[in-house]
Amino acid sequence: MMENREYLNSLFDIYKELLTMKEQQAFSEHYIEDLSMQEIADNLNVSKSNIGMIVKRAEQKLIDYETKLHILEKNNKIKEALLKKEYKLIEKIIDN
Repeated sequence: MMENREYLNSLFDIYKELLTMKEQQAFSEHYIEDLSMQEIADNLNVSKSNIGMIVKRAEQKLIDYETKLHILEKNNKIKEALLKKEYKLIEKIIDN
């Protein structure tokens, strides 16, 4: 569960601008500020189920963006290569 949360937060850091403002707000309040769905619903004056749908939609969009663009995957490969000082590998990752 914690790994999934960290993964989604990493995706949010990269792709948040591609989400709607409502999706950004609900995702941020749930995953970053650690508010419950009910607390978010109360803050926004909407139903808990509505917030749940918004958060789930944001999660799916983030996963879909990464599946298509692979930015987090490439960033992680570059970080690993930097730690190993494999500069030719970094050039290969960037060129792909």
